Formats: sequence, C-alpha cells, structure tokens
Amino acid sequence: MLQARKASAEPTETQEPLREALARFDASGELLRIRGAHWKLEMGTLAEIVYRQERPPAILFEDIPGYPSGWRALSGATNSARRLAIVLGFPEPAHPLDVVRAYRDRMKTHKPIAPRVVKEGPVLQNVLKGDRIDVLKFPAPLLHEQDGGRYLGTDDLVIMRDPEENWVNCGTYRSMVHGPDRVGLWMSPGKHGRQIREKYFKQGKPCPVLISCGHDPLLFLAGGNEIRFGLSELDFAAGHRGAPYEVIESELYRLPLPAHAEIVLEGVMHPGETAPEGPFGEFTGYYAGGRSEQPVVRVERVYHRDDPILSIACPMVPPSDFSFSKCVMKAGMIWDEVERAGLSGVRGVWVHEVGCARMFNVIAIKQAYAGHAKQAALLAASCQSGSYLGRFVVVVDEDVDPTNLDEVIWAMCTRCDPAEDIDFIRRHWSGPLDPRLPRGVTWNSRAVIDACRPFDMLGEFPPVVQASGELRSKVAAKFADQLKRR
Repeated sequence: MLQARKASAEPTETQEPLREALARFDASGELLRIRGAHWKLEMGTLAEIVYRQERPPAILFEDIPGYPSGWRALSGATNSARRLAIVLGFPEPAHPLDVVRAYRDRMKTHKPIAPRVVKEGPVLQNVLKGDRIDVLKFPAPLLHEQDGGRYLGTDDLVIMRDPEENWVNCGTYRSMVHGPDRVGLWMSPGKHGRQIREKYFKQGKPCPVLISCGHDPLLFLAGGNEIRFGLSELDFAAGHRGAPYEVIESELYRLPLPAHAEIVLEGVMHPGETAPEGPFGEFTGYYAGGRSEQPVVRVERVYHRDDPILSIACPMVPPSDFSFSKCVMKAGMIWDEVERAGLSGVRGVWVHEVGCARMFNVIAIKQAYAGHAKQAALLAASCQSGSYLGRFVVVVDEDVDPTNLDEVIWAMCTRCDPAEDIDFIRRHWSGPLDPRLPRGVTWNSRAVIDACRPFDMLGEFPPVVQASGELRSKVAAKFADQLKRR
C-alpha cells in the first residue's frame, strides 16, 4: 500500500507538499520524466498523447529548451486514484468510489485551518522588481495550436481579498501572457474571484492579486472547485492536510503568499484596463469563449524559488491531465452537499470524464419513498458543487455502479420512460465556456433523468439477469487456474 500523507488533525512534518508529492509519485511508478519538450505545442501535445493511454502517469518536463537546467514543468499531479490518495492522505483505492467515499467520510469531521504567517520561505529566494520582471522567464507553454498565446496560469491559484468581507479567495483562472509585466485573467461570471474583482471596480479601485503558478496539488484541487463563498481555499485545503499553510504577507499588497510556492506574481488589475484574451482550448474540448477583452494584471513583483517547478494543466477533449481528479473531487463534494441538505440513502456519486467532469453526473440511491429519486436528482443538479456548467443528472438504483457508464446507460434504457421520467430545469448557472450557448448567454437548461425502477413497481419489477454473488465466487474459485491463463 502507498504511504499516505498524514490525514489527521496533527501537523504534517513537511511544508514541502509539492516536492514531497513528486518524490512519492516517482517512488510509486506514477511519474513520467520527459526531457527536451519545447514550450511551443510539444508539452500540450505530449499531454494529449499520454492522457489517451490507460492509467497515465504524471508528467515532469525537464531540460526544457531555452530554459535553465533544473527548471521544470509538471502536468497531471492529481490525475489518478493513486496520486489522489497520496495528495489527500487516503489509503490506496481499489475503485474510484473508494476515494469519493474517503472524501465524504472526511468531510463529516473536516475543519478548516487558517494559515500561519511567517517572515521567510523558499518563495523569497528570488524577488524580481522593475526592469527585471519578465514572466516569460518561466516556460509558459503554448498548449494548443489555435490558442491565442502562451498561458503561464492554467494549474494556478489566483489569490484575492474581498474588499468588503476581508476573506481570501484562491481560485483557478486562466492567465495569458501579454508582455513581460502584463498577464490577463479570464474569470467566468458568477465565480468568486469575478465577484471580488467587480467589488473593487465598482468602488473605482484597483484589484490586488497574487498568481501562484506552482504549489501543493491540494490547493489546485481546492481552487478548481466550487467551495462555499466566504471559505478560503487555503483554510479548506489545510483542513485536509491536517496542518496550516505557512504564508508570507506579500511585499506590496499584504496578500498571503504561500511560503513554499514555486512561482508567484504580484500585481493589480485596474478598472477599464483590458486586452484581447484567448482563444484557449478549454476542458469542454472546444475553443469556447473565443477572444474577448479581459482585465489585465500589471505585474509589479515576481517571487520564485531556485529551480522552480511550473504547474500546468492542459484542457482538451476528455480525458485530460486533470479531468479524473475533477471527477473525484466534484463527486465527493456533491455527495457531501446532498447529504447535508438532508437526503438519505445515497450509495454513490460519480461525475464522468466524458461529460467534461461537470456535464454528466450520476447519483445512486437506495429508494425509501415515492419521490426519493427525483429529490436526489434535483439536489445533485442544484447544489453548489453540481450547479456550474451542468447538463445531465441521472439518478440510478443502488445495484447500478454510477462510475460504470455501460451500467448507467443500461439503467436509463430499461428503467426510464422518457415522457414520465425526464424533467428539465431552465436558466441554470452556466458560462461562456459552454460551447452550446450563444455569445453573451450565461445560463442553460438541465435534464434530470430518473433511471430508477418506479417506486410503485419495486415489488413487481422484473429481476436482473445475473449470477448471485455467492454463485459467482464459487464458480470463480473452482476455475481460478484456468481463468488466470486467459
């Protein structure tokens, strides 16, 4: 079994979660080292090739042409059940739902932990100001052939402080390079970072920001999901690792700078200052969102470690180098939220990669009363973690594995009457990355599909054709030697 990161409430022994995780990935055969890949299209294309393979590893790009030896880029840090177990501190899973269940169980006792402010840290090994600032000092990749430019921030953490409520949000938003000291930030309508930015702009004030481009993979898991408004991702992720993150007050705007981050930009967005951003190949598998005017960050400080590691995410037609981890985290969060809303009988939740880790979500329940299945589906479609950019929600009986697409489609085809069991929710939260929406529209509809046996037919519904568990075990044991030879 893999040695899991400590998951109790006691502090962990290290403040080097990214570099420690890399060592563990390597020791467990979960890391592929690729030398000599160029930032221009080769990194993105290699990620596409590797993540079309079965059980793909994380990729560590080394000896990047044009950059110092020792400077690296990392793709896919959380994108397998084993790597997620390392990052989250769970036992090695035998099934994807094992990680989801472990996450759900932890959330019953999870408590956020505030950061600890320190004066020093490796991120201060190099502090660049003025004419020394050049964000292309780092191997920001051009990931896709039709991308509008190089993106330094894909697996990033954009750190902002709410000017009214004083809490710190850390979200993952794409950051395009405009020049040596200019980057763009694209934030979808409704996202917490977008709301915070608009508060500054409505007051006529510049919006301070940090952009971390290499950090604990736990922070990427937190920053890329819909955590409740007002809860800092730094606190949320620290609750999972069992110890506070060490942060340094940034030099200019006193934002919490992760002390052990690899690369961090500090700057401001000014009201009305924009530049063309995009297009960018996104997680839906399209260049959705096109090219548009987006706010620009004037970079005033660059902090980085010696021999920094740039974290990258390469969105594409799923599967991608982060889609599996999205599925696990989002499934666990949906499960937690629907149970906290009072729903009983949940046996499993899964968010499918083929649905871009958002658009085809399945919840399995043990039916207890008429209307139970519809209640489960509506909650899964409307909770915070399941709401953004959704499309289909399917509820199935407990005998259906929600991670098995064949079983889910079989249940839809044999237990769902389209006229009776499919409902629609209109004007739900979506965004410009939805390729189906006309430009300017940020809401969509949802199909809520009841693929359970009708509750009033439970006693008379035809039985499923399959061997009993006892018979399967008996026959498998009898013919074990012959089955092994196949």
